Parts: sequence; C-alpha cells; structure tokens
Amino acid sequence: MKLNAIIVEDEKTSRDILKNYLAKYCPNISVLGEAENVDEALVLIRNNNLDVVFLDVEMPYGNAFDLLDKVGDIDFQTIFVTAYNHYAIDALNAHASYYLMKPISIDELIKAVDYVTEIRSKEDALQDQVLVPKTNSVDGKITIPQQNGFEVLETNNILYCKADDNYTEIFLKDNKKKLVSKTLKYIEEALSAANFARVHKSYLVNVDEIVKYLKGKGGSIVLSNGKEIMVSASKKSDLLSYFK
Repeated sequence: MKLNAIIVEDEKTSRDILKNYLAKYCPNISVLGEAENVDEALVLIRNNNLDVVFLDVEMPYGNAFDLLDKVGDIDFQTIFVTAYNHYAIDALNAHASYYLMKPISIDELIKAVDYVTEIRSKEDALQDQVLVPKTNSVDGKITIPQQNGFEVLETNNILYCKADDNYTEIFLKDNKKKLVSKTLKYIEEALSAANFARVHKSYLVNVDEIVKYLKGKGGSIVLSNGKEIMVSASKKSDLLSYFK
C-alpha cells in the first residue's frame, strides 16, 4: 500500500540521503514534503493527510517531542531518525513506531517501513469491517466510505443511486448528491436490508419513493421528486413484485 510521508530533519544532507534511500528501497513511500524545524513541520502535518513522519530529534527552536506536543491528536506513525540512542525511552513514551540510528542502515529502514505499512494495513482492514456491505446497514443507516473515514446516511433519505463506472452517485431527498468510490453492486448489497430495488443496470431506487409506474417493455418509474427512471425489461417483474 502507498504511504504518504514527510521528512523532518534540520540537515539537508541527511534529508537527501533518507529521501534517496526511500525512493530506491521503499517505493511505497511517497514523500510529500520536507521540513527543517518544528514550525515548518507543523504546517506540513496540518496541510497533508499523512501516514508516517520521519522525525529527527534535535532541531533548531525545539525538538521532536515539542513538535508532537503541538500536533496533539496524532493520527500518523512516527519513525525517529537520530544519531543519539539516549532518546529511545522518550520516543517509546511518545508511541514511536520505530527508532532508527544514524548512519541509517538500509536493512533497518526497510524493516521500519514494512512495520508501519503493516500497522496501516491492519488499521484499514479494521475500518473496512465497518464498511462491508453485510454489516453497514444498521437501524436505518448506511455508512459510505470517504477519503478520511466514512459518512453515515439515513437510508430513508436516499431517493436513488446511479452507477458511474466504479463510482456511485447517491441522490438524497434534500437535493444533495454524494459520490462514493464503490460500485453500484456494492451499494445494492449494502442496502439489501432496506427497501431498494435494482430497476436498471445503472439504477438502484428506494421503492418507498416510487409514486408512479408507466407501462412499456420495461416501463419507467417516477419518484417523489419527479425524477423518471427507465426500467429494464429484465428487472420489470422484480420491481412489480414489490407492489403485489
């Protein structure tokens, strides 16, 4: 998996060495920026969605622990990179993921990156357990994944869903629209406990919001907001079974 990272180190030579090692030996690390002091690092941390921070301990105008105190709620992994081994206990207390000594051993760097990658993978797997179709529709709600987590929607507020390649557009009663990075099949399974029907390869509708059916080979339906949606011939009988 790809991990977004920054390097916080006051010596340019050390930053360049680490960046080159990462590019050559740890291709899953994407270095988004570099900082040489606490203030620059804070800006990068607050403006980027980071997975890991490579952090030197001693810097001008503050050290690594000052930086972590200012960040507060830390949602990234920290790999300390330092020439001093007496900070190890402090790093452990700061929940460091790994402690690398300078000069950097390539083998140790690879181990550190593999370790934080495994941590991130487990975190993603845990989050995905919340988002799997069989369990994400609870008490009239559905969770939809977003880049920084997930959003909870009331299923009865959904009018219909429309396929958009590997994405799905979810149209709500309040005229809002949500774009979700999941297929329509995924959303259909997620809403299997609710009253939704697949009326077309591209459409999933809230049956409770259907106000009219118009005859035809497959026919069409009209929703409560006036939206007309064609019904494919293969889905017609399934749809009409809701109204028997």
